[in-house]
Amino acid sequence: MEARAAAIAASEADEMVWLLEHPPLYTAGVSARAEELLQPERLPVFTSGRGGRVTYHGPGQRVCYLMLDVKARGADVRAFVAGLEAWIIAALSRLGVSGETRPGRVGVWVVRADDAGRPVEEKIAAIGVRLRRWVSFHGVALNVAPDLTHFDGIIPCGDDAHGATSLAALGVPAGMALVDAALQEAFIEAFGPTVPAASPLQRTGIAGDRPGSQASPFPIARRRVK
Repeated sequence: MEARAAAIAASEADEMVWLLEHPPLYTAGVSARAEELLQPERLPVFTSGRGGRVTYHGPGQRVCYLMLDVKARGADVRAFVAGLEAWIIAALSRLGVSGETRPGRVGVWVVRADDAGRPVEEKIAAIGVRLRRWVSFHGVALNVAPDLTHFDGIIPCGDDAHGATSLAALGVPAGMALVDAALQEAFIEAFGPTVPAASPLQRTGIAGDRPGSQASPFPIARRRVK
């Protein structure tokens, strides 16, 4: 992933998006704190160079690694992150889910009624990116149908006031193929046309630090660097 980002920055490669599922693990971003790992023995913990704090990745979660030229897209990091949030919200809308953002909280949220009929905010997508020479890497994690109990082992993204949810928990029977189609359609609207890669990535350790990760056979989005 970092090698690809470096090649994009050098105008030697196309932009690219990898769509993955990881084995169960926790990742700690550059702002992570040790006390946010409530059960560090529960799953493997990997230190990550992305922004943000501690989160969970695992089967049933669509992880999107975005290697995009942010300088060519306005050189505005906040606008880029807002664009990622808008992309996920647009994809969720195609699946019949209303996603929202909140001031001071990065990511995408949904509001549902609890057992007493009171509104509850829960996070359905986390965002953690890093830029090097204005090219992004790492990205977005969208909860499709993961084991949400693994979030109990951490304070997700340093926020102990809100829980995590998923499409499955919301009663949306969306398989990964349907989710990927929604992501690609919304990506084209937000970031521009895509073309399929010559062949899908199918390899382990996609980021070099998370063994067993598998890339989706979904066509990989990319744009020719000028």
